[in-house]
Amino acid sequence: MSALPSANLAADLETLLGTDAVVSGAALALRAVPSWAGTMRAQVLVRPNSVAQLSSLLRYCYSRSQPVVAQGGLSGLVHGAETLSHHLAVSMERFNQIESIDPLGRTMRVQAGVTMAAAQQAAEERGLKFPVDLGGRDSATIGGNIATNAGGVQVLRFGMMRQSVLGLEAVLADGTVVTSLNRMLKNNAGYDLKQLFIGTEGTLGIVTRAELRLVPQPRSCDTALLALADFAALTRTLAMLDAELAGNLTSFEAMWGDYYELNTTAPSLHKPPLPHGASLYALVETQGAAPLRDREMLEGALARAIEAGDVQDCVLAKSENERRAMWQIREDFALGGRHGPLLTFDVSLPIVAMPDYIATVRAALAAHFTAPLLCVFGHVADGNLHLCIGAGSKDDAVRHRVERCVYEPLRTLGGSVSAEHGIGLEKRAYLEISRSPTEIALMRTLKSALDPRGILNPGKVLPPAAAH
Repeated sequence: MSALPSANLAADLETLLGTDAVVSGAALALRAVPSWAGTMRAQVLVRPNSVAQLSSLLRYCYSRSQPVVAQGGLSGLVHGAETLSHHLAVSMERFNQIESIDPLGRTMRVQAGVTMAAAQQAAEERGLKFPVDLGGRDSATIGGNIATNAGGVQVLRFGMMRQSVLGLEAVLADGTVVTSLNRMLKNNAGYDLKQLFIGTEGTLGIVTRAELRLVPQPRSCDTALLALADFAALTRTLAMLDAELAGNLTSFEAMWGDYYELNTTAPSLHKPPLPHGASLYALVETQGAAPLRDREMLEGALARAIEAGDVQDCVLAKSENERRAMWQIREDFALGGRHGPLLTFDVSLPIVAMPDYIATVRAALAAHFTAPLLCVFGHVADGNLHLCIGAGSKDDAVRHRVERCVYEPLRTLGGSVSAEHGIGLEKRAYLEISRSPTEIALMRTLKSALDPRGILNPGKVLPPAAAH
């Protein structure tokens, strides 16, 4: 698929949208792009400021088969917003307004470029809570969260992004605006069209606005770090806390011992709240409505876990600073540069299969590489593990071998090559491990129906069709 020469494209778009909406040349080169976002080769970027502008833009691009890649906060980790030189980058940065909050109905309407942190703050100011949360909250945008069906650290209690989206508005490839800004929890009037755009990574349409579901702001928040004897002890502790804490358990984040130790020793600035040496560590957080009772419930449950021998040691945060310090150990991955280049992975599988899976991956890496590094952490309670692997290089050949070590064992486990990060470019070759040929064929049918010229985020998610 070819595009117009970039100079003509930029000039046409300036005429269509105004000069302030188009960025090219030296101005585009100055825009910072995070290294993890992938290669950005687009020579023109457009910043529409309204649904009407975006609709006009896509109508223009569709008529010329001009490829378009929508971009949010560029916090994705699978190169889902990567562009080639003939692509047109479309930034949603000017869609940055929180339009309304309904405290009684507990809903919030936001534009796609609003950051997760801004949505959280706006909800909090009205005594409410936007429950999806992840480490990249300050840069990740709501539109990007929807496009990737973001997960994060509170999925155990509140679910993925999908569970927090009541309705949305999106623009299709040909410029058609689909407004489905439902505000009701119950609405079975025909097809739930928002699902076409949640988790489809901008390949079926570009989200412009969303109606989000909010929950009451908690009155208590208690955080504890636990040292655990082994994986069996971790799962017993998880089950016990989930059963005994009256639905208050919000997060249960696991860190294998080597991850915890490396992330709390120099040059990392994080100090270990608990001594090194445990097999696993768990970061536990509860949120509720009765501060004294909730704290007592957590303390009592942890005391019983210690008596049972499952929890070897624990510490509870006594202040917000201590809470943040615990979370930073989990969220601020400090291994980069210490053990060479790292490859990162995001998978999901049944909890019961995790120990054998990790052992299988470790053995496979040892068979292919000399002294490979494998560090594991993740959400665990929702079946999601993150793996960080050092194999001496990040070149294509090494990456391919490492990917096979990580992904192939998931095939027989019914696991997913992407728990929460999406497919993008990075994982499309492995989609068939987690999706059947019939499922992939149906995905292609949807893509063809909504974007018959294939202009939206081309080459992402779906692997190239087999030649006949």
